[in-house]
Amino acid sequence: MTASLSEEKIYTVTELNTSSKILLESKFSGVILDGEISNFKKYSSGHLYFSLKDSHSQISAVMYSFKAAGLNFKPEDGMQVRVRGTVTVYPVRGSYQILTDKMAQKGMGELRKKFEELKEKLKAEGLFAQERKRALPALPQKIGVVTSPTGAAIRDILTVLARRFSNVHLLLYPVAVQGSSAKGEIVAAIQDLNAHFEDIDVIIVGRGGGSLEDLWAFNEEEVARAIFASRIPIISAVGHEIDWMISDFVADKRAATPSVAAEIVLGRKSEMMKRIGISVKRISAALDNGFQRLETRLDSVILRPYFREPKLFLANFEQNFDRTFEDLGSVKEKMFRKYDDSMEKNISRLKILSPLGTLSRGYAIASFPDGRILKEAGDVSAGENINVVLRKGKLDCEVKASAPE
Repeated sequence: MTASLSEEKIYTVTELNTSSKILLESKFSGVILDGEISNFKKYSSGHLYFSLKDSHSQISAVMYSFKAAGLNFKPEDGMQVRVRGTVTVYPVRGSYQILTDKMAQKGMGELRKKFEELKEKLKAEGLFAQERKRALPALPQKIGVVTSPTGAAIRDILTVLARRFSNVHLLLYPVAVQGSSAKGEIVAAIQDLNAHFEDIDVIIVGRGGGSLEDLWAFNEEEVARAIFASRIPIISAVGHEIDWMISDFVADKRAATPSVAAEIVLGRKSEMMKRIGISVKRISAALDNGFQRLETRLDSVILRPYFREPKLFLANFEQNFDRTFEDLGSVKEKMFRKYDDSMEKNISRLKILSPLGTLSRGYAIASFPDGRILKEAGDVSAGENINVVLRKGKLDCEVKASAPE
């Protein structure tokens, strides 16, 4: 047996992979292939790595940056594409792949189509409306986390908790985050936390990154409706920054990653504590300034002579009283003198204007018997009686004749 094998060609692994590579490239050069993109990744080099699959099989694919630069669309998981390339072997790993030269979009894959249809349906029902989203608690004390107990999400959240030295209590509700059972477990967890844990302030629902298929549980309608029905505010934290799930649109808050979700929850508390600390410092400073002003005023009072010898204060008060009383008497005298002068002037004016003054100068006042003053000669006829008032006494007269002008 050994002698027989030694007579045949013996390959090294490198030789076999290289021979396979040459054979495949010569046979399947410029092959055109239709499929759905899965496990898509773009590295910093610009190279694209992904899988192409149909309902039964899949093949690895790579598109180098100088070829990818000519694409007029952004490839992503779930997208149906047509590629042209060369089937080859990556010798280092012995992996079978297609080296892609060109790629064109055929349309959204089934998953992407389902995603868009459900998104439009739930949006029309109002599940995404901003006005129904609940506010996150300012000072959360207990956080519920619905995720895998062994996944990256819970590790990231615990890391943030440890770094912040937070006294927040965390309750992990372990669930599957991918696979056929994930949908039901996530729904049951949200409902159970709402029904039996009234002290939970906020719930984080999520997982780390993955392909669209891996993250699909968070695009299920049942999960979306469970989030919508929750009385407890929910943060959806699924995948990476570029990943948007149906749960993100329904949740009260979307976080790019689970660690960002923890930062959002604890950040509100830390910000509140920071503001309280600033307020305490301001109040303390204001009190210190107030006490300092009072102390300065007290020192000033203590240094005054009146405080050291109270009799000086009383003597100064008496002196001020004497001066005030003296000033009051002077003002009173001036005021009465002014009134006397004014009264004399008014009396003189009254004497000048008085009818008695006029009579004293030789004039007389004639009037009818009923008291009406006689002003014109034409107002009286011959034979009428009139009264004439002189400076002293009056006369009853009979008119002999009237001579009007």
